[in-house]
Amino acid sequence: MSALTTGGAIALAPVIPFTLTADTRGTSTPPSPRPAPDRSGLWLRNAAVGLCVLAAAAAAVSFTAQYRMAETARHLPAIAALEAAIPDAAALVFACLGIALALHGRRALRARALNLASVAASVFMNAIAAEPGWRNLAIWAMPPVAYALASDTLIGVVRAWALARHPHLAADGATLLAILGGPLLWLLRLALAPASTLAGFRAWVLAECPVAPGCRPAPAPHPRKATKTARFLDLVTERHGSLAQLPLNRVAGISADLAPSST
Repeated sequence: MSALTTGGAIALAPVIPFTLTADTRGTSTPPSPRPAPDRSGLWLRNAAVGLCVLAAAAAAVSFTAQYRMAETARHLPAIAALEAAIPDAAALVFACLGIALALHGRRALRARALNLASVAASVFMNAIAAEPGWRNLAIWAMPPVAYALASDTLIGVVRAWALARHPHLAADGATLLAILGGPLLWLLRLALAPASTLAGFRAWVLAECPVAPGCRPAPAPHPRKATKTARFLDLVTERHGSLAQLPLNRVAGISADLAPSST
């Protein structure tokens, strides 16, 4: 019996430490995973290098077409070379300015628009220098268009990268869609409710515009406690303009409409 016990203990001896070790390892706290390295900066550098190569290729194509046209018109090789290089050089300058602003979280709308305008000028000069036909037009216009798409996209990606790495950078408040959609929404409201829209516009002008050059009206003091009556009067002023301009025959209807909203 003792021999069997001793043999069993010897047989289980290698197993028990292994089992205990496995259980101990399984119940111990797993090591915290290391954060994955951020490789977005490396990809942005690669994209910037690719953009430089693309810009050089597009400039070479555009320069050839524009130089031929300018040299034919002026018969001055040096002046023709300078004139042919202006649109592409301007596009590169505005693209660099856009990237610099994007690194600070700015949308760089002006720099991006001027970059596209310079590319448009280059495309136009290539188009009028090309021979008739859609095939020739596509051959001469494709390189600067590809550069425009790549450069504008890179500026947007650089801005998103900068905002992700530096959240303290203040993003631009107004977007292009908001700038274009604001007047359209105001015109739509003017068509649906002209009286209240014009009254609100008049109140906005009187509140924002100076009463004299360099002199603005003193802001009205806010009440310490926003009562139900104060909220109701503020809501009436916001939707229908100044209280002094409201006709008396509309007071009852406005009160009935806005009373539930001020609670």
